[in-house]
Amino acid sequence: MIAAPGPAAGPAVVDCRGLWVLPGAIDAHVHSRDPGFPEKEDWTTLTSAAAVGGVTTVLDMPNTVPGVDTPEVFAAKVSIAGSRALVDFGLWGLVRSSSTPEAIAGLLAAGAVGLKAFLGYAYHRGRRAVTYTVALDDPELEAPPGYDTIARLGPELARRGGLLAVHAEDPDILRHRARHLADYADVLRARPAEAEAAAVAATCRLAGAHGFRLHLVHVSSAEGLAAATAAKHHQGADVSIETCPQYLWATADDYRRVGNALRMNPPVRERGDQGALRAALVEDELDTVGTDHAPHTDAEKFAVDLDHCHPGSPGVQTLLLSQLQLGRVLGATEQAINAITANVAERFRLAGKGRLEPGADADLVLVDPAGWTLATAESMLSRQRHGVLEGMAFDFAINQVYARGELVAERGRVAAEPGRGRLVRPGP
Repeated sequence: MIAAPGPAAGPAVVDCRGLWVLPGAIDAHVHSRDPGFPEKEDWTTLTSAAAVGGVTTVLDMPNTVPGVDTPEVFAAKVSIAGSRALVDFGLWGLVRSSSTPEAIAGLLAAGAVGLKAFLGYAYHRGRRAVTYTVALDDPELEAPPGYDTIARLGPELARRGGLLAVHAEDPDILRHRARHLADYADVLRARPAEAEAAAVAATCRLAGAHGFRLHLVHVSSAEGLAAATAAKHHQGADVSIETCPQYLWATADDYRRVGNALRMNPPVRERGDQGALRAALVEDELDTVGTDHAPHTDAEKFAVDLDHCHPGSPGVQTLLLSQLQLGRVLGATEQAINAITANVAERFRLAGKGRLEPGADADLVLVDPAGWTLATAESMLSRQRHGVLEGMAFDFAINQVYARGELVAERGRVAAEPGRGRLVRPGP
């Protein structure tokens, strides 16, 4: 805990001269892959990468196996994460098209930081897993949650004060635009910005109509952003907007540089989309930045063509550095830092996180503003070492990272043992 000024019994003294002391970052959008896909990632590798990158809290998405759709599955995942995590963690619950108000109430009561609806992703009943498909040609596939699902569950979400996150790509548009991906231009044609904008507009209208809190994850386009900001300012919806470092730093042109690492849903788009998102950060229209850290094996990412490439990229280790760099480039350091600290803690009601003040958890990052860091595959601690920002140089260096007052990382090395991470739950 951060204590008010005054005498303390035998405090440890750390020389911070010349360094920035920042609150630990919160990544509200990670995929641990654990349980279900340990070959891609597990809680120890995920949180090791987070710790050395100055991320002291991660919020994990529910598309592990089994999908986190009941309090019992939630409790089992808490046990797994608690035995392996180096930093604190929160868990999202899963909304299925078959979810009931009672089911989402149970997940929120169990401690879920929010509930996630993957529009356009079916659920395989036999494997108990979210799948990368909108097709329903297998009788084991349950239809993706849609706008009717959200409308049906909206009143219960509002009563409980629960936060609903939506992967906003309209499944009908995706279904009709599906095609062979011969090149990256086909990726953009298959998942157009209008699919994002349509889903954003529809879910925002439902949030306004039913009064629940809505979090739009990984907004990638100028069109989607415009629909979201219109809802925030003119439709009375309680909406927060998240984007990711890859949309703030990369464009479609980067496919020539990083290849299949750029393949993700929604896709990294054009320079105009990047510019709109950067401007929104400067103007405080973006609420949070989360990585959508989504590792896969090299075989799934780089030994296949675009049609068969699994979507997603790692990113938790470079979140803080990329935001510091963006703040310097745009002259908006305060906005860039708030988007991964105070804003996240406020939106997710995480007491003690995201701020440096008396009574807060002592989640601290000591940053050298005159340092230098190169993002190399060799320095990454995730199981998937090749990401969109590979090769990027940052004009900062992370010296030490403390989580609840304990040193967890120092100059790129882990300094704590797995199992010290605790579950964080949203407050009132």
